Amino acid sequence: MTGFAPIMWFVWGGLVVLLAALKVYSSRLTRDEDDQIILDESFDHVKAEQAAIMAKVHRFQPIEKTALWLVVAMTVVVVGYYVMDIVNQFK
Repeated sequence: MTGFAPIMWFVWGGLVVLLAALKVYSSRLTRDEDDQIILDESFDHVKAEQAAIMAKVHRFQPIEKTALWLVVAMTVVVVGYYVMDIVNQFK
Protein backbone atom coordinates (compact mmCIF):
# COMPACT_ATOMS: atom_id res chain seq x y z
CA MET A 1 0.00 0.00 0.00
CA THR A 2 2.66 2.45 -1.00
CA GLY A 3 2.05 5.22 -3.43
CA PHE A 4 0.60 8.65 -3.71
CA ALA A 5 -3.06 7.91 -2.94
CA PRO A 6 -2.68 6.65 0.67
CA ILE A 7 -0.34 9.51 1.53
CA MET A 8 -2.74 11.98 -0.09
CA TRP A 9 -5.68 10.64 1.92
CA PHE A 10 -3.60 10.64 5.12
CA VAL A 11 -2.64 14.30 4.64
CA TRP A 12 -6.22 15.25 3.76
CA GLY A 13 -7.57 13.42 6.81
CA GLY A 14 -4.98 15.03 9.08
CA LEU A 15 -5.90 18.48 7.81
CA VAL A 16 -9.61 17.80 8.32
CA VAL A 17 -8.98 16.61 11.89
CA LEU A 18 -6.86 19.72 12.52
CA LEU A 19 -9.62 21.97 11.16
CA ALA A 20 -12.24 20.20 13.30
CA ALA A 21 -10.07 20.65 16.40
CA LEU A 22 -9.60 24.33 15.59
CA LYS A 23 -13.36 24.77 15.13
CA VAL A 24 -14.03 23.10 18.49
CA TYR A 25 -11.44 25.32 20.17
CA SER A 26 -12.94 28.39 18.52
CA SER A 27 -16.43 27.52 19.71
CA ARG A 28 -15.14 26.90 23.24
CA LEU A 29 -13.35 30.24 23.11
CA THR A 30 -16.43 32.20 22.08
CA ARG A 31 -18.99 30.44 24.27
CA ASP A 32 -18.66 33.10 26.98
CA GLU A 33 -19.00 35.96 24.53
CA ASP A 34 -22.06 38.12 25.11
CA ASP A 35 -24.24 39.41 22.29
CA GLN A 36 -24.63 42.78 23.93
CA ILE A 37 -22.55 44.83 26.28
CA ILE A 38 -23.99 47.13 28.91
CA LEU A 39 -22.14 50.41 28.79
CA ASP A 40 -22.71 51.38 32.41
CA GLU A 41 -19.49 52.11 34.31
CA SER A 42 -20.32 49.54 36.97
CA PHE A 43 -19.88 46.82 34.32
CA ASP A 44 -16.31 47.69 33.36
CA HIS A 45 -15.15 44.23 34.41
CA VAL A 46 -17.59 42.69 31.91
CA LYS A 47 -16.29 44.97 29.16
CA ALA A 48 -12.72 43.92 30.02
CA GLU A 49 -13.66 40.22 29.90
CA GLN A 50 -15.38 40.66 26.54
CA ALA A 51 -12.42 42.61 25.15
CA ALA A 52 -10.07 39.81 26.24
CA ILE A 53 -12.27 37.20 24.56
CA MET A 54 -12.40 39.21 21.34
CA ALA A 55 -8.63 39.71 21.38
CA LYS A 56 -8.14 35.94 21.59
CA VAL A 57 -10.66 35.36 18.80
CA HIS A 58 -9.02 37.93 16.51
CA ARG A 59 -5.58 36.42 17.16
CA PHE A 60 -6.91 32.94 16.42
CA GLN A 61 -8.90 33.66 13.24
CA PRO A 62 -5.92 33.73 10.80
CA ILE A 63 -4.87 30.25 11.96
CA GLU A 64 -8.39 28.93 11.45
CA LYS A 65 -8.68 30.52 7.99
CA THR A 66 -5.30 29.11 6.96
CA ALA A 67 -6.35 25.62 8.04
CA LEU A 68 -9.61 25.99 6.10
CA TRP A 69 -7.75 27.00 2.93
CA LEU A 70 -5.33 24.10 3.35
CA VAL A 71 -8.26 21.68 3.56
CA VAL A 72 -9.84 23.26 0.47
CA ALA A 73 -6.54 23.04 -1.44
CA MET A 74 -6.01 19.42 -0.43
CA THR A 75 -9.60 18.59 -1.43
CA VAL A 76 -8.89 20.06 -4.87
CA VAL A 77 -5.76 17.87 -5.06
CA VAL A 78 -7.77 14.76 -4.15
CA VAL A 79 -10.49 15.50 -6.69
CA GLY A 80 -7.90 16.37 -9.34
CA TYR A 81 -6.04 13.12 -8.71
CA TYR A 82 -9.14 11.04 -9.29
CA VAL A 83 -10.24 13.07 -12.32
CA MET A 84 -6.80 12.52 -13.85
CA ASP A 85 -7.05 8.82 -12.99
CA ILE A 86 -10.39 8.57 -14.81
CA VAL A 87 -9.01 10.48 -17.81
CA ASN A 88 -5.95 8.20 -17.96
CA GLN A 89 -8.13 5.08 -17.87
CA PHE A 90 -9.93 6.15 -21.05
CA LYS A 91 -6.74 6.77 -23.04
